[in-house]
Amino acid sequence: MNLSQQSRRRWVWPLAVSLGLLFMTNGCALFEDEQTAKGKKIYRHYCMHCHGESGKQGEGFNWDSLSNMEFPPPKDLSDSSMADSIADEDIFNAISRDMKDTTDQAVIDDIDYFGVATMPTFKYTLSEMEIWMLVRYVRSLHGGDFTFDVEGRRQQLESELESATQTLEAATQALEAAEAKRDAEVEAAEAAAEAAGDEDFEAEEIELPEEEVATQAAIKQNEAKLAFERFAKRPKMTVARPDLTVSDEERVQLEETGKHLYFNKYGCNSCHSIAGEGGLVGPVLDRAGFRLNATWVYKWLMYPQGIKKHTKMPNLGFTDQDARAVTAYLETLRAPKPDKSIAPVVSEE
Repeated sequence: MNLSQQSRRRWVWPLAVSLGLLFMTNGCALFEDEQTAKGKKIYRHYCMHCHGESGKQGEGFNWDSLSNMEFPPPKDLSDSSMADSIADEDIFNAISRDMKDTTDQAVIDDIDYFGVATMPTFKYTLSEMEIWMLVRYVRSLHGGDFTFDVEGRRQQLESELESATQTLEAATQALEAAEAKRDAEVEAAEAAAEAAGDEDFEAEEIELPEEEVATQAAIKQNEAKLAFERFAKRPKMTVARPDLTVSDEERVQLEETGKHLYFNKYGCNSCHSIAGEGGLVGPVLDRAGFRLNATWVYKWLMYPQGIKKHTKMPNLGFTDQDARAVTAYLETLRAPKPDKSIAPVVSEE
């Protein structure tokens, strides 16, 4: 190798290393920027009407409706104190939670939950990855650092699925072996009884502990599979056509329960208004009892995205019974048509 080649090698290798480091650094930055951009898109679709474009209180067009309620108004997501006072996991848990009855004293005493009582959950609407994207964007609104290891979380779920699958396979094999042994013992006993001329012989039913072990292993494997799938994919479900036929007495109770759930558990009034009170995000529901088909309402409550893919209304995690109750309550909303003969007052200001 001549001097010129040695000289080239001396500067080519450091240059390659530098370029590699530059690519890795910029690559991570580009990935983070992409995740933040996706989080912003989700935020603008689902969150901006209440939290505002920059996260400041009073910005969102639905703000005034929420600030008049008995619950704390939406948090100021632009508040720089959030950078140190709230962890990534805290924001995630607020976005992805189960809706609770806000008249329950235990819920009232739960500051973390009651502080976001008017906010819907997105646990059943977005994938886990999308929620982390949303958390990343919220962090950018108040200048905080997003530090949660999302890839580590994905690997954890993948590892848990692999472990659960291996456990299920082992449990299945153990069950099959136990069943084979039991069947062989029963056949031997039956053969012995036949040889002895015992026509009344009946083999004793043998319970296998391996059956319960295999059943539990299958349940855990299915849970691990769903968790891994929902990390990257939005939850989906199939809603069967319900039979909403009830007696008059049952209907009265359902209507009362549904009204309670509407206002106090699922926070429907945060987005919808009745008699001029409530949110401005969703349709006015004064005449819902006239306009809406009960079966359609039930399916909409259970899985809005199954009817309208890009609706702003999230899947709130309604149970079957809760959906039936709220459907019954909405059927009672039969306000008279507004009097259009009276001209609206136009301000000259």
